[in-house]
Amino acid sequence: MLESITFRTFKSLKDVSVDLGRVNVFIGANGSGKSNLLEALGVLSAAADGKVDDQSLLARGVRPGVPALYKSAFPSNGGRIPPHLFFGAHGNDGAKYEASLHNPLKDPAPAWRFKTEVWEDSGTIYVGRSPAQRDKSDPERGLAALKLVEIESGASAELLKRLQNYVIFTPTTPVLRGISPDPQPKQPMGLSGGNLPTALGGLLKQRKTDERTKKILEDALELIDWAKSYDFTRSKRLALSPAAAASDFVVRFRDKFMQDGRNVLSGYDVSEGALYVLFLAVIAGSKGTPRLCAVDNADHGLNPRLARSLMNRFCEWQLMAEGERQVLLTTHNPLVLDGLPLQNGDVRLFTVCRTQSGSTSVRQVVVDDQLRAKGERGWTLSRLWTMGHLGGVPNV
Repeated sequence: MLESITFRTFKSLKDVSVDLGRVNVFIGANGSGKSNLLEALGVLSAAADGKVDDQSLLARGVRPGVPALYKSAFPSNGGRIPPHLFFGAHGNDGAKYEASLHNPLKDPAPAWRFKTEVWEDSGTIYVGRSPAQRDKSDPERGLAALKLVEIESGASAELLKRLQNYVIFTPTTPVLRGISPDPQPKQPMGLSGGNLPTALGGLLKQRKTDERTKKILEDALELIDWAKSYDFTRSKRLALSPAAAASDFVVRFRDKFMQDGRNVLSGYDVSEGALYVLFLAVIAGSKGTPRLCAVDNADHGLNPRLARSLMNRFCEWQLMAEGERQVLLTTHNPLVLDGLPLQNGDVRLFTVCRTQSGSTSVRQVVVDDQLRAKGERGWTLSRLWTMGHLGGVPNV
């Protein structure tokens, strides 16, 4: 499992380190750097996989950019733009992977070049690359990805594989409904929520032999309080408008308040909140979900009270999982905070803000005696955040 991540000179992340748990929630103003943090981990993922270019970044949900936009350019640096970017991750078993990447501002290449690369485990160095070795290997190819072929198991291999498979999910309503294609299709589900019906079908099948999956599906139905049941079926079996039948399969709901025979609804017809509940259920429950992933704007389309309950259940689902799954989430919904079981050290809340110089600062919210005392007086985390006591709010 990733114990910590460090990024330097990437966009607004001048020098940021974060100690991670299993569920990591980042709150802050728009433009504070939350998405930059998720994308920096995406760049490290591409480096661990051996290639950092537009194609490898898009496949992970990272917005590609030219070097001039990736490299921090703060006036406090005297107008000097750093020549390279640093990305690093440390595992909880002593393993670490770090890489510094470079791409000229005036004549950028399609792929970023490795200036340094280190992959080691408790003093055993598997890859140690320095600028002095630039003529001995292709600078656009990561050496750790090649070396991994020789190392079958262990903490170092686990760390690199976890990094390589990292993706950022950013669900959108048209894709979840099945009326728009997913620009980045994946298994079990595309990065925008594509293939939700069949991914849900995989969970429904999986519940027959897995109690955790069964609980996730039961919890999801409870959260969709108007639904009697849900499953998936072929589009042609439902009465759909041609505009709504863009995918072969659709999610099917039965409304418990409507008359039988007239209560069948597709994912095209229902509220988007129901689809987002199922989306997070798939993220938490599917065995095909990467063990390290992120969800940007995890509260999108959710009523505040539903967001609170869903986040509480989602944390429970994640903590029940085998194999130490890790997820990074961003949110703007205050009620999400009230659903976080922060008494569990594996669930962590971070505030993200910009300093006076403009760089991103990340601070963990620790439940100490002072915070507990406020809670006893009725101050919820959502109230503390909106009142500005936790930080991570805009100056407007």
